[in-house]
Amino acid sequence: MLAAIINVQHLVDVAGYPLLFLIVMGESSGVPVPGETALIAGSVLASQGKLQIEIVIAVAATAAIVGDNIGYVIGRKGGRWVLERPGAFHRQRLEVLRIGEPFFEQHGPKAVFLGRFVLALRVWASWLAGATHMRWRVFFLWNALGGITWAFAVGLFAYFLGSSAGNAIETFGFFGLAAVVIAIVSGLLLHRRHRLRSAEGEAQDGLTAPPSGGSHEEPSAPGE
Repeated sequence: MLAAIINVQHLVDVAGYPLLFLIVMGESSGVPVPGETALIAGSVLASQGKLQIEIVIAVAATAAIVGDNIGYVIGRKGGRWVLERPGAFHRQRLEVLRIGEPFFEQHGPKAVFLGRFVLALRVWASWLAGATHMRWRVFFLWNALGGITWAFAVGLFAYFLGSSAGNAIETFGFFGLAAVVIAIVSGLLLHRRHRLRSAEGEAQDGLTAPPSGGSHEEPSAPGE
């Protein structure tokens, strides 16, 4: 994976913003090319002063939106035919359509938005949205929001962390990396909370404990 980042980074370094646009657009339209890796590479190059992070983010967001809409049109025009035509995996393809249609009807906006951050959905979500006839206005809105959020989140993350961000995102995925960060922060907070409770408990025990030392006199009987 590191080799892929280095290769894409070299290509983006040589060809600049146009190649970044083409790779991100290609992945978004359904071509299995490393669009997110290209965004990471462009952001790392920006952190080195070779590109400008503002332009990298703008180019990636625009390419994502354009590519997703191309994928939507392809899915709308021919995706259903591809899924329904006889041939290999016909039953499985019909199952995709059977499950996909009600899913996109009920959860389409979330799938389009969150799909931008998941590798398989990033490549195929626009096709499925078109093939299942998701309304284009709804698709365009959530696709645009997802593309812009993705470009900002991944771009800025890679820009501020440099080349190490590429390794982390490629290894864990963006959501996986976020989960790791959340788990670490949660663990630290729970540990701190446990220490505070322990300190409070010790202080409370100190207040309620009987004083040490001194003799304990037995009460004398009447008449003694």
